[in-house]
Amino acid sequence: MEEVKRPLAWQVGAGVAKWLLLSSGVAVLAGSASAFFLWALDWATATREAHRWLMAALPLAGFVVAWCYLMWGQSVEAGNNLLIDEIHDPKKTVPLRMVPLVLGGTLVSHLFGASVGREGTAVQMGGALADQWARVWRLTHADRRLLLMAGISAGFASVFGTPLAAAVFGLEVLAIGRLRYDALLPCVVAAVVADQVGLWWGVHHTVYPLTSVPAITAWGLLAMVLAGAVFGWTGQGFARYTHALGHFMKQRVAYAPLRAMLGGAVVAAAVLLGDLDRYIGLGIPVIVQAFEQPLAPWDWWGKMVLTIASLGTGFKGGEVTPLFYIGATLGNALAPLLHLPFGLLAAVGFVAVFAGASNTPIASTLMAMELFGAEVGVFAAIACVTSYLFSGHPGIYRAQRMEHKKHL
Repeated sequence: MEEVKRPLAWQVGAGVAKWLLLSSGVAVLAGSASAFFLWALDWATATREAHRWLMAALPLAGFVVAWCYLMWGQSVEAGNNLLIDEIHDPKKTVPLRMVPLVLGGTLVSHLFGASVGREGTAVQMGGALADQWARVWRLTHADRRLLLMAGISAGFASVFGTPLAAAVFGLEVLAIGRLRYDALLPCVVAAVVADQVGLWWGVHHTVYPLTSVPAITAWGLLAMVLAGAVFGWTGQGFARYTHALGHFMKQRVAYAPLRAMLGGAVVAAAVLLGDLDRYIGLGIPVIVQAFEQPLAPWDWWGKMVLTIASLGTGFKGGEVTPLFYIGATLGNALAPLLHLPFGLLAAVGFVAVFAGASNTPIASTLMAMELFGAEVGVFAAIACVTSYLFSGHPGIYRAQRMEHKKHL
């Protein structure tokens, strides 16, 4: 019997309806999980700030988190890299245990004062929940790939409030030099809906005070190239030294909980003895200050060292918000040298260091426009692309593949 070929419009309509349903389901799960996570993270941060003595227990906290992963989380230890690997080469469903492990590990890390972020947690929860959703619907490997990408976008959007950047991030982060346009609809739908779900739950995202953007001039554009090169080298250094410390510790200390305990002891001693509280946690107040006033020119370095020490020894959280901090404070330090406003360089550094470290210049440019306004787009684009070119190929995500080299 001859197969009936359905009209193209019917096929497209059915495909759109299918991905609206699947992506919206992922978005509701990821957006709700991120809303709870952000609420709990605010509690953990406020509690630590009210009880500074909790820092003294950071070594024990690191031991407990690493021990839990050793006992129950070895299959999800790779975190974001596990999700990227599963998208490239689907093998088995991402275990649901990733959600409570990364959520609990991140909250403990923040409660006791590690210098970590939040993006990794939201993305991992979004990806793990997306894979469980794919399992419910018994999707093919091809469709499962797309839904995992949608989960990454949903997690990113719900934690930062930047749905356009999140949609492109889910497409761009997998491979250098290639975008997966077949996942465009799932990622856009998941990012937009997840962001709205978070707002519905009462999530409030930080507003950064970039009040004005100067007119475009030849010097302004050249300054973005110069600053972008510095931002790219900084992002490369962050990624390289975080991986190097992790490799070094694994070679020298075989027992993972002991690695985290040693890292926690170093971080806690540095903070308590050196009064370095401004460099732990998310550091949102310092990021906001970078837009408004001159800061100590070494703030970016202090945050970078403590974050590398925290992540490289096994604490959970993420790299992105620390990279925002590093970029904003480094931009603040460069502003007088380049004769440009603090706010502009803080905004551009905020996204450009991340662009270089993660190899996602398009998503980073869109993030700048969503957070700071469309007027900053030209400056951000030049700085992000330059940072991307100067940062080299290895980034914070080891599983990221190279489809095309950055340079001829």
